[in-house]
Amino acid sequence: MSKVSNVLDMLQYLSNGHKYKIAELSEKLEVSPRMIRIYKDELEKAGIYIETIKGPYGGYVLRQNVTIPQRFINPKPIDLNSKKIYNKLEKAIKQKQKCYIEYYSKNKKSLSKRIIHPYNLLLLGNEWGIAAYCENKNEIRHFYLNRIRSIEELKEIYK
Repeated sequence: MSKVSNVLDMLQYLSNGHKYKIAELSEKLEVSPRMIRIYKDELEKAGIYIETIKGPYGGYVLRQNVTIPQRFINPKPIDLNSKKIYNKLEKAIKQKQKCYIEYYSKNKKSLSKRIIHPYNLLLLGNEWGIAAYCENKNEIRHFYLNRIRSIEELKEIYK
């Protein structure tokens, strides 16, 4: 995980008012005890003071009330077909290749055929999607990966 994620997770653990030994936190966050000390220093630079209790029964305690931002973006696991599409789109983005896709409507009753210029993979709610220029609609559109039936990379390059 990233440093920011780990610091937020550490803050989440400490916010329940329990005392945690450095070794406990390092095990929970899967980092070294040295990194736990660095995270504590970073939090204190941000004005969040963590009390250090010394001795064999010591540890870190957070005595102040801190509002912790909740992480609410949890993408659904990507299925095998969507993973293949994801990989093809990622390659097409890097190479600026146009793609031909067959795309289901929202209710999956109709299928449209489109040529897109893929720009960026992103989360649409909790589903993976692609932001792309659609030649059929002549505008930027978002497409859900789980609604792409098939994809073909074209030899044409877009600018």
